Amino acid sequence: MGKLIIRFAKKSDLEEVNAIRRQVHMVHAKGRPDIFRKKFGKKLAEHIFFYHSGKLSKIIVAKSEDAIVGFAVLEIIQKPRSPYNKARSYLRVTEFGVDEAHRRQGIGKALMEFIKNYAYEKKFDTIELDMWEFNEGALKFYESQGFSTYRRFMECKM
Repeated sequence: MGKLIIRFAKKSDLEEVNAIRRQVHMVHAKGRPDIFRKKFGKKLAEHIFFYHSGKLSKIIVAKSEDAIVGFAVLEIIQKPRSPYNKARSYLRVTEFGVDEAHRRQGIGKALMEFIKNYAYEKKFDTIELDMWEFNEGALKFYESQGFSTYRRFMECKM
């Protein structure tokens, strides 16, 4: 792997990002076929352009040589005060992925470092994400990056 550059995505990067999103989608489709569609369809592929054009979303890419090898989609969340909660502002990692051929080379860690620096610079309270319970590799990675479970979603299948 050549020199790694982490930066905000350009529109011209998005097709390569979609190739990695397709890999991530297939992990989810295999892990929870009762929820995720088998096919990475046109609408899902086009959704990356929605994120790219959004005022409250950012896409970050990891580029090595001439290829995108990882990405993250971030959303800026601003929650007003409510009867239950204090007002807060946080950065949500909506999507995250590293190309299968480039895993375990520090790319995910470099992406997270960039995200943490961005969150600190913009004075967000926290960085949050969610992940699927079947994805043990993702859990180990996120925990190694300082994330911990603070809330849990549960289901009861019928």
